[in-house]
Amino acid sequence: MKTIFHVDMDAFFVSVEELFDPSLKGKAVVVGGQAHERGVVSAASYEARKYGVHSAMPLRTAYQRCPHAIFIDGHPARYREYSEKVFDVLRSFSPVVEMASIDEAYLDMTGTERLHGPPLRAAHLLHEKVKERTGLNCSIGIATSRMVAKVASDQAKPNGILWVIPGQEAAFLAPLDVRKIPGVGKVTEKRLHEYGIRRVGDLSRLDERFLEERFGKWGLALAGKARGLDAGGWFDAEIGVEEAPKSISHEHTFAEDTTDPDLIESTLAQLCVMVGRRLREHALYARTVQLKLRYKDFTTITRARTLDHATQLDTELLRESRMLFRRNWKPGAAVRLVGVQAGSLVPVEGQMNLLEEEQSDRWRKALGAVDRLRDKFGESAVSLGAAVKGVWREKTHENPASLPGKKKIRAKD
Repeated sequence: MKTIFHVDMDAFFVSVEELFDPSLKGKAVVVGGQAHERGVVSAASYEARKYGVHSAMPLRTAYQRCPHAIFIDGHPARYREYSEKVFDVLRSFSPVVEMASIDEAYLDMTGTERLHGPPLRAAHLLHEKVKERTGLNCSIGIATSRMVAKVASDQAKPNGILWVIPGQEAAFLAPLDVRKIPGVGKVTEKRLHEYGIRRVGDLSRLDERFLEERFGKWGLALAGKARGLDAGGWFDAEIGVEEAPKSISHEHTFAEDTTDPDLIESTLAQLCVMVGRRLREHALYARTVQLKLRYKDFTTITRARTLDHATQLDTELLRESRMLFRRNWKPGAAVRLVGVQAGSLVPVEGQMNLLEEEQSDRWRKALGAVDRLRDKFGESAVSLGAAVKGVWREKTHENPASLPGKKKIRAKD
């Protein structure tokens, strides 16, 4: 029987900001941008949450709900630094650690009793060590599955520990709202409510065939989750086993709608830099490039192009996305959002002639060196010349490039 820990840092971005500015403690703080900007909330202090402010909420909405809050752009380099510190502590407790995001991780603690004692004692030791090494609080959920451990850490917040004793998983989950199940969003919640399913216990009493007929494979996954199992959707692989992404994309919403083609193309260049970095991190190559354009009236178009060879180079991604933009943009039409997606991902580059292979290899080595500079000095340290006009402040993100513990395969100098 496995012992799984889910460690979730409490209000991570806000807590890191408080380390550098103690005057923020006890106040309503919103990280992610300024109140007048178009962006969304990356994190909110518990004081701000009392007013209904939460992550992914538009900043302007957050201001309406909590006008006295302190709005902060955020410092992504700091967050990566402290995430690395947390990761180092976690690795000292278990060799099997998976950073699910910049502020949460799963640990397989099975078989570590001789080193750290029984689960509850080990969790207390880990809790204390994280505080000692980083100055930050965390919450820890303990269970026999990742899914239940994640729900348990959420129930333990803030700054708590909760152990769901083996055999008690279904009883623990039963009284909770179905929205507590990871992966159940507003749409699924609404559909479940239509069938009178409001608690996890309601879900567990239903026949699997009933759920499969109405929700397909996701219905079977829900049935398993209601019993406390790692049943699909978020929990398919073992801890520490990285699954290759099916696509990689980045998009940007302009502070003000723009009709400036130079600004749009420069922004495309910066997005291609970000997508290319992710491709190299995963040692993957893209065979298709897709452009996303959203106009002022929210009309959205996507256009894709299949490449003659797979690539992970920023310059080639930019060439294709720029071509798609020039062919499909309506001159004079105000653009609200632009995005770039790399798809049809493969682990090998594909056919090229010898000259192209040599040029590609030089670019790959150069970009690998640039990636290492970004790891050390931040995402904005180096960029394509074509992206200068479109470079924006690095956004605070829960799943940034160079996430601690993620395996990186880079070209050698």
